[in-house]
Amino acid sequence: MKVVDSSQMRAIDERTIKEYGLPGQVLMERAGLSVVRRIKELFPKKQKTIILAGGGNNGGDGLVIARLLKNDGWNVKVHFLSTPQKASPDCKTQLETAKKFGVAMINTPPARADFHAAIVVDAILGTGLSKDVTGKFSEVVEDINRYGEQIVAVDIPTGISSDDGQVMGAAVRAGYTVTFGLPKRGHILAPGAEYAGRLFVEEIGFPRELLTGDDLLCELIEKGHAAALIPERPVFSHKQTFGHVLALAGSRGKTGAALLCAKAVLRTGAGLVTMGIPEETAAVFQSMVTDEMTLPLPSNAGSLSGQALERIFSFIHERADVVAAGPGLGVTADTQSLVPDIVRACPAPMVLDADALNSLNGDISPLAQSKAPIIITPHPGEMGRLVGIKTADIEKDRIRAAVSLSSETGAYVILKGARTVIASPEGKSFINTTGTSGMAKAGTGDVLTGMVAGFLAQGLLPLDAALLGVYVHGLAGELAAARRGLHSMLASDMHDTIGDAIHHLKDGHHLSDGQDPCNGGEFFVPVP
Repeated sequence: MKVVDSSQMRAIDERTIKEYGLPGQVLMERAGLSVVRRIKELFPKKQKTIILAGGGNNGGDGLVIARLLKNDGWNVKVHFLSTPQKASPDCKTQLETAKKFGVAMINTPPARADFHAAIVVDAILGTGLSKDVTGKFSEVVEDINRYGEQIVAVDIPTGISSDDGQVMGAAVRAGYTVTFGLPKRGHILAPGAEYAGRLFVEEIGFPRELLTGDDLLCELIEKGHAAALIPERPVFSHKQTFGHVLALAGSRGKTGAALLCAKAVLRTGAGLVTMGIPEETAAVFQSMVTDEMTLPLPSNAGSLSGQALERIFSFIHERADVVAAGPGLGVTADTQSLVPDIVRACPAPMVLDADALNSLNGDISPLAQSKAPIIITPHPGEMGRLVGIKTADIEKDRIRAAVSLSSETGAYVILKGARTVIASPEGKSFINTTGTSGMAKAGTGDVLTGMVAGFLAQGLLPLDAALLGVYVHGLAGELAAARRGLHSMLASDMHDTIGDAIHHLKDGHHLSDGQDPCNGGEFFVPVP
């Protein structure tokens, strides 16, 4: 399913009206009907309902909702927070119609006591919000959040940017949001996802070709898409069939990161993994490995030295199909010399994480000069160091940050975090919704690096390996949290759930509380 920003949704709306001849009033009516249907499902017993409506088309949707509920015998009051003279044409029409149906209309915000035991419908400001919510609206939002008990937002909670999910001054914290046509970026990205609550994506008549156009470059990673990417396991095969990964990882005091990465390579189905490790740590690694192999390499003070380059390339040319680099590697003068040389000249696809990215020392040119495809997996701090931008600025617009870096370097970017974003050099982006806050632990990124490398070794294209790796990584985290609890799960627990996640995904089960929006009309993303 595509994910849009405010300008894209506005264009879809305008084209539907002008090019396809579907009047705006019809779209508004169908939007209101879909919200009413959801309200009746969520609250089967008729209850006191307060509609807070602005003067735009979002308010017009709210007036349709009020009229339909009133006509069905509900106790409804509309607090119209604008003036008829300033209302949009469609909103004015709905305002007059609602009055004719006897809907109680009040031109002041509700008293705090009015919120008690009421369903509150937020139809104040919609997806076209372009400036911070202040003044009267800000006070109303504060009262809704403080005193409202059952809050339903129409299209998007007032105060949430549709484009990036940021809070614009003040924002309504809804328990439910009903949106139309397609989810907006602000519904999916933090913190907007938290304010949206349970999200329903409703079809109200937009032409399908407008909702699936190639010009819409952002998508959700859907269950069906991820399942279709799982590599086949031919009966007549052997370990070389499924690829060999060289993991350049680990240093003194960081051996665990290398082991987490290597084990994940095998759990995803790759045939072989060899850890390229500092030779002075070889005895430690050898005492801990069972399924993995080790390649001791020249070292300096517990980390790989520049003298390791020749042996690394010799191994790659002879045996490795994919190289994963970074987990626990350390950042030293040697790695800052070694990593850029490997990135520029490596003939095999690479997955770069953590200290491999930090060892680039803010120079992204080796990524653009690489001979083979590269996938990088930074968290916002690592990306910030890589491109010289503050972490907070990256978090404000995760999609733009990932797409910009991917387009500039030609690398596939996995920007980790709550709502991981994957970007391709062609400008496409994907948002992942699997995962849990229990994964906010040291080592989970090392597991992801191994998983992506493992899928890449089995022959998946770089983008497909990134999408499947991220999606299954999140599912494995959900399973691990279910077994151990959000507080107690460890990155190593995910090794035991990767297989279960793949099995459930392949057999059509989804372990998240969510439902595929294309298959059920409902999209609920649990907030991490």
